[in-house]
Amino acid sequence: MALGIPEMRPGTVGAPRTGGDASGLLDQFGRTATDMRLSLTDKCNLRCSYCMPEAGLEWLKKDKLLTADEIVRLVGLGVDRLGVRELRLTGGEPLVRADLVEIIAALRRNHPKLPISLTTNGVGLAKRAQALADAGLTRLNVSMDTLRHDAFLQLTRRPFLDQVLAGIEAAAAAGLTPLKINAVLLRGINDAHAAELLQWSLDRGYELRFIEQMPLDADHGWTREGMITAAEIRDLLAADFDLSADPRARDGAPAERFEVRRHGSAELLGTVGIIASVTEPFCADCRRTRITAEGKVMSCLFSRTEVDLLALLRAGGSAADDDAVAARWQDAMWAKPRAHGMGHPGLGDADFVQPDRSMSAIGG
Repeated sequence: MALGIPEMRPGTVGAPRTGGDASGLLDQFGRTATDMRLSLTDKCNLRCSYCMPEAGLEWLKKDKLLTADEIVRLVGLGVDRLGVRELRLTGGEPLVRADLVEIIAALRRNHPKLPISLTTNGVGLAKRAQALADAGLTRLNVSMDTLRHDAFLQLTRRPFLDQVLAGIEAAAAAGLTPLKINAVLLRGINDAHAAELLQWSLDRGYELRFIEQMPLDADHGWTREGMITAAEIRDLLAADFDLSADPRARDGAPAERFEVRRHGSAELLGTVGIIASVTEPFCADCRRTRITAEGKVMSCLFSRTEVDLLALLRAGGSAADDDAVAARWQDAMWAKPRAHGMGHPGLGDADFVQPDRSMSAIGG
């Protein structure tokens, strides 16, 4: 509480699942999850200050991670039985997983029309972008917070900006588009670079998405006062650009999109997105279900309740059949809280507490 970080009020955890679509990932507030986020690893080769301590974390042992076959099985259950319509592979950093290309190829063989995207920091992407595209990856989100080497080093604690830029270029050449760039602004470090990063993205046809810094850092150093809010981001961009609401429906997307024009010009330059999880939350239309690298369902990014699927997958016998695994997954999502607490009317800041896991250990 010294950080001003509130405690999360849970949903009715353990409440029986009744009614609704028996085959879907429905929760007790009427939302249905169709967007699956699956973490392939907790490891990362950067040490971003808003995510991980400088010394890193204690990584999961290999036998604690979902295997390639288990990943393929869970995705199959999600798509074929539970209404999943979109898959995002995350980490940690998924590119550090040696069998990544094989996993994507197997998923594509089983689900020819499924949109499969990947969130990466871009380090090592230049060497693997074409193989990922050939395996059946649909598109990429690349996390890059600045174009300046000194700020990149300060933010990530690693001198890899040139590798990230080369990876983005290779991904675009491989056709992994629309390519989205994810950026977190930190006060006094890269907040003054917002317009510069947007112009760079517009020039190349990439969609930039600014993400409010969330209380998911391993050092638990986040404060509401220290974060750059969505309103501040819009103000930073307004110095160089006119922003207007994107006429396309948001349709459950975490980012609110804006059309971008130069001051006084009618020419549309592109769009920019802002993900305001803290100050302008979108929980009422959340359609995401998350599975961590060790096979635990998290119904919310900020959840402190996890439901283990991996133990069930490895239990053997009828306990591990598809019906049992699907039912446990559904039960986990049924207990999803109405909201995480921050910024919601009727759920004050005193109703939220920061999860023990950092972002790298959850999978965004």
